[in-house]
Amino acid sequence: MTSLRPFFALLITAGILFAGNGLQGTLIALRASAEGFPTTLVGLMGASYFLGFMLSCLYVARLIRAFGHIRVFAALAAVASAGSLLLVLLIDPYVWIVIRAAMGFCFAGVFMVLESWLNESVPNEDRGRIMSIYRLVDLSAVVGAQFLMPIIGLDGFQLFAIMAMLFCLSLVPVSLSNRSRPAPPDEFKFEISKIWAISPLACIGCLTIGLTNSAFRLIGPLYADEMGLDITGIAFFMSAGILGGAALQFPFGYLSDRFDRRWIVIVATAGAAISGLFLTFISGGTPQLLYAGAFAFGAFALPLYSLSAAHANDQAEAGQYVLLAAGLTLFFSLGASVGPIIASLVIEQFGAPMFFAYTSIVHASLIVSALYRMTRRASVPRHARSRFVTLLRTSPAVFRLARRSSRNGSDANRRKKY
Repeated sequence: MTSLRPFFALLITAGILFAGNGLQGTLIALRASAEGFPTTLVGLMGASYFLGFMLSCLYVARLIRAFGHIRVFAALAAVASAGSLLLVLLIDPYVWIVIRAAMGFCFAGVFMVLESWLNESVPNEDRGRIMSIYRLVDLSAVVGAQFLMPIIGLDGFQLFAIMAMLFCLSLVPVSLSNRSRPAPPDEFKFEISKIWAISPLACIGCLTIGLTNSAFRLIGPLYADEMGLDITGIAFFMSAGILGGAALQFPFGYLSDRFDRRWIVIVATAGAAISGLFLTFISGGTPQLLYAGAFAFGAFALPLYSLSAAHANDQAEAGQYVLLAAGLTLFFSLGASVGPIIASLVIEQFGAPMFFAYTSIVHASLIVSALYRMTRRASVPRHARSRFVTLLRTSPAVFRLARRSSRNGSDANRRKKY
């Protein structure tokens, strides 16, 4: 077993970035609301973030090939840091929309650099272990960052300064501790029709997840605020959803490796829809009920990306994994660039409780799509499936890292499409 020591710098950098990124989504939504920005403009801020995210996934690989990992990482981290400070210097909703787009581009880019770096550095036999640690770093950093808000408060510039400091500090470990020169990301021809042909259900699933999960991360704080939670309560609410997502990842993965993944997708989606209805109809409920609803929603909704990717992976042939990684990220980003806008309009027109009615309707449409797809294509036999792995929605590079960790000699059995 390889020592973790060579990867400490990259993992520390990941933790710092996850903390800053986890803080910014909740903070910007709440601070925008406190500044009196209309809810629809808060939704546009979330949408612009994922528009920048999508563009980054398409173009940052070219920058890495042209300038190298560390230079691109440094440039994007510097822009993200400057953007964090600019948010508090120029308190204007339209300026914030532009800044959020730039920060979405930067964050997708720095994670692509980091994850492609890990992908090149980690031996095949250690990929599963490193992915598990990477997931733990993500979970711990994002949950911990939520509680900076009640400790420091939303007013003033302190939290924005802390975000900027985190993005700058993320440069230190990789600049001083890692001397490797990883190979640049693979080139590929982006063909959306080919991605759709591999797995229509996975494409629909990632689009659906973008519509709902992005809205939860970026508009969910407004729902919690309207439901009467204070800053500490909002931090608990968002953390409950994230922890819930971690709780059922592996149980769902275990089941999907043994049964038709599409049935597991349907079960998880039904659970997310029911949890959304629960959160819709507990207006005036206790904070504990809200936390329980958020935990249940996260437990069922957040694993859907990994389940969709695993299903697509079962259908893919050798040589299609880089294309598939970028394609699923694109479908997720398309949904995520629209989801916060729709969610903000729902809250503005019908009230905060209807936010989760929106997510339930979207999840119900995924159930219908999955049932339809089951009539169009046979199940992949168990022996021909790749192993389920938990994925982060950070960049297409993490898909490659996870994909390699799940190889178990079954690629040769998966030449036939099911």
